[in-house]
Amino acid sequence: MLIVMKFGGSSLASAGHIRRAAQLIAEQRQAGDQVAVVVSAQGDTTDELIAKAMEITKTPSGRERDMLLSCGEQMSMALVAMQLEALECPAVSFCGWQAGIRTEARHGDARILKVEPRRVKQALEAGKVAVVAGFQGMDENGEITTIGRGGSDTTAVALASALGADVCRIYTDVKGVYSADPRVVDRALVHREISYDEMLEMAALGAQVLHCRAVELAREHQVKVEVRSTFDPNFCGTELGVESTHPHPVRGLACDEQVAMVTVLGLDSGKETCRLFTLLADSGVSIDVIIRSPGTAKGRGVVSFSVSEEEREKVSTVLKSSQRELGFSGFLIQNGMAKVSAVGAGMSDGCGVAANMLRALQEGGIEPQYITTGELRISVILPREQAKDAVRHLHKAFFGY
Repeated sequence: MLIVMKFGGSSLASAGHIRRAAQLIAEQRQAGDQVAVVVSAQGDTTDELIAKAMEITKTPSGRERDMLLSCGEQMSMALVAMQLEALECPAVSFCGWQAGIRTEARHGDARILKVEPRRVKQALEAGKVAVVAGFQGMDENGEITTIGRGGSDTTAVALASALGADVCRIYTDVKGVYSADPRVVDRALVHREISYDEMLEMAALGAQVLHCRAVELAREHQVKVEVRSTFDPNFCGTELGVESTHPHPVRGLACDEQVAMVTVLGLDSGKETCRLFTLLADSGVSIDVIIRSPGTAKGRGVVSFSVSEEEREKVSTVLKSSQRELGFSGFLIQNGMAKVSAVGAGMSDGCGVAANMLRALQEGGIEPQYITTGELRISVILPREQAKDAVRHLHKAFFGY
């Protein structure tokens, strides 16, 4: 078998963690498999590198920021390769660009366009473990790019697809994909399997087990992905891509605690609203919940939408620069919000899910400010300080505890 093993930052946080991960890798190779490994930066290294940049300037260029942040994964790949060699397991490390990870010309959040893993294949054919730095690649101009926080998952799935791997195993500090964050709900369930669509929805809505683009790639190329624990490797974890046989419409609860709600006052027509969202998209702003109240004879319309808190400054800039063109009267940005979502493939067929959700929140003394529904999810927007309590009340309502 050809296996891609990916280790996150918490799995590589110290020398002891690296030894544990390397032992798992060596055992897999000793079993007769070809093994490629993708690694994240150790522990909080990426945050520490960002802090170092902030000590110099609050507005570093995208190019230099990527040059700096890519160092974290490069350190991990070298240390893991050294540890494998110390275990008498031949290994060679590769930066993203050396492994053939080609991306669009965009710093900070580039998309992988293709993978040309010639050198990785050569290493595998020579009987070595190929250790690849995740989170990074190179654009057509030869510039180093990074592919967004959590992007090492995407590197692993993209590499697995390019190599034709039998399985891509994502090793992390939890046992798999849970019904809710186990740090919030003590008795959260570990799913043995979950569909690509359900996992994609959960990842997009705040579940931090997998990078959203990794799930998109896995679904598109039908890559077999397993989420496993570095610290309990004998537990089978969660397999992606298996259609749900779960008897209940809700499979999991996701929570994003970094949400801002934007309200634009006095938009006159759908044409103006469309133009506003086009301007936001051109600035790289991702919008989720949208609620529009059309204008009446007595007043103009109001549009509210949610964005990530880290994008609120971009939103403010776009709104200020477009107010004269679009003719709206003003806008408000409400920080400190959270989005709590119930996700499941049976959501559209499950009667009363929204009613049960709102009842559970009301019994907990929680009144959501906004509600939106979709084929696979129901989301509520509420104050951040109520988010964890909301998840606990909903888990009890849908899963019994």
